[in-house]
Amino acid sequence: MKTASILGVHFHAVTMDQAIDIAMGRLRAQEKGYVVTPNPEIVELCRQDSAYMEIVNRAALVLPDGIGIIYAAKILGEELQGKVAGVEFAEHLAAAMAKEKMRLFLLGAKPGVAEQAGESLSAKYPGLVIAGTHDGYFTDPQQAVDAVNRCGGADVVFVCLGAPKQEKFMAEYMDELHATLLCGLGGSLDIFAGVSKRAPDLFIKLGLEWFYRLLKQPSRIGRMMKLPKFLLIVIRERLFGRKGKSSK
Repeated sequence: MKTASILGVHFHAVTMDQAIDIAMGRLRAQEKGYVVTPNPEIVELCRQDSAYMEIVNRAALVLPDGIGIIYAAKILGEELQGKVAGVEFAEHLAAAMAKEKMRLFLLGAKPGVAEQAGESLSAKYPGLVIAGTHDGYFTDPQQAVDAVNRCGGADVVFVCLGAPKQEKFMAEYMDELHATLLCGLGGSLDIFAGVSKRAPDLFIKLGLEWFYRLLKQPSRIGRMMKLPKFLLIVIRERLFGRKGKSSK
């Protein structure tokens, strides 16, 4: 697969359809791996922690989640096929899995949310088997591993623990889990459960989903300011080359 390097993170240059085809191919072949969906915040975490960057770059699929990644690719002269948002990837994958009656485990969010998300997904995609659920408020990761394995395993686990916890969990426990594909998907379960809502389609199409979230939650202004900072770092990279920022 062709990749695009954004500040050291190697994104796969795939469309949504191609990403789903690759994921389903791995499932049918029972080829273990994990999927990550970095946005600018995750790229910045990678720059600060080389071990974390290595985990992200080892993923079977590194999908560009966020318009900031697409802008960065254009600035750097790197080629991506467009944004592949994690929550949309999850929805398309669930639809494809339903056609083959595959098993999905939901891990993350507050108590009760994963169950709600499971009910919503199974109702929307008949044929999809919800193998089990577990909230993200565990103190010992082994509790989550045991929950997946006790249910008889799954083809896919949606790991929604937030970054960097979810990526580190997937990398460390992939071989121990009775599952083929692990997908790090942040707050996707809240959306599937109806606890949170995505921006209207118009905002998404215009690449203004971040602005909609800011309008809904003005308190996010500090977090949103990370995007222009990220793009300034990208511009500096384009003009002057990288001046080693990673550590550890």
